Amino acid sequence: MTTSVLTKLTAPSAPAEKTRPLANRLIWTFFGVAVLGWTASAILSAIHFWVLPIPEGVPTRGPMAVMMSPWAYVGPIPLATIGAVYYIGMMAAAALWLFTKSPLLERLLLPVTALGVAFSAYFVYLQLFVIGEICPFCMVSAAATTLLFIIELVTKKIGGARTAPVVNPAVAAPIMIAIPLVMAVVAMFSLTVLPLPQF
Repeated sequence: MTTSVLTKLTAPSAPAEKTRPLANRLIWTFFGVAVLGWTASAILSAIHFWVLPIPEGVPTRGPMAVMMSPWAYVGPIPLATIGAVYYIGMMAAAALWLFTKSPLLERLLLPVTALGVAFSAYFVYLQLFVIGEICPFCMVSAAATTLLFIIELVTKKIGGARTAPVVNPAVAAPIMIAIPLVMAVVAMFSLTVLPLPQF
């Protein structure tokens, strides 16, 4: 009887004979970086939803020039919103990774985060050399994506998540739920203090 992929992803794996907490710290850091990337993407998404488009003929610079460029959308969907969904996936993956220590999840995360780095590198290139303007929140997102990939590589190098002791979900899960909710409030509040154009 074969084990399903879902079972392999969600069933806790047996811990290593000798455990070290470093992998758990790395996964918590992975989660924190994903929250940071999600917050930046949520702020940008909110600007797309409630501030843009800027009327024709109004000069744009900096972040607004980047966000008004044709590269800021995939069809009708803001790129920032796609990024926000990516980071939600990374937060969920971090929780699953922390609780299950699944080797399959580790193998799946590596190409996903590598793809994130490739897309981020392309978008940074567009800002620097094509659009000629920088969006700080976009750069935060690019840095977060790169850090997720690096953390994944380091965790793999030390032997994977199964080298760390089991984490009690009753303690960790509420924290992993509360932090993104607090950051959602921070992201929405930021719209009241950012120097956004008024029309």
